[in-house]
Amino acid sequence: MSVRDRRGRGMRGPGVMPAWAGGVRSMPARPTRRERFDDIVLAIADAIDCRWERELRSVGSLEYAVEDTPLLPEGWAHDSIPLASMIRATGGRPHRLVLFRRPIEHRAPEREDLEALVFTLVVENVAELLGLPAEDIDPRYQPGDD
Repeated sequence: MSVRDRRGRGMRGPGVMPAWAGGVRSMPARPTRRERFDDIVLAIADAIDCRWERELRSVGSLEYAVEDTPLLPEGWAHDSIPLASMIRATGGRPHRLVLFRRPIEHRAPEREDLEALVFTLVVENVAELLGLPAEDIDPRYQPGDD
């Protein structure tokens, strides 16, 4: 018998119980890291899109996507891994800003740092797309030392 499992029944509680326990709806399952990350991206992207809706429409629409990691070509010789990638519009496809979740989470393990890094990436990429200084996109933007 261990301290963690002193009665021999295994782990129990809302953190480990399934969303449907015993046929009765229990507490909702805790969000995954991916879901929490997606929520951060959506909140930041919605705020930027609302503020710059007209300008973004003038350059074509902008979509946001989250991938776990970037696909790097064989022989990648750079010291760093990309955190985001802007795919420019072609034909009928809109611009697409792809954020790479795992490298971003690796650089910013705390939620506050994660939100700040995602904010910086979105602002910088939208600024580049619109041809404006990042400080104009959102006054909270602080240029980094990276």
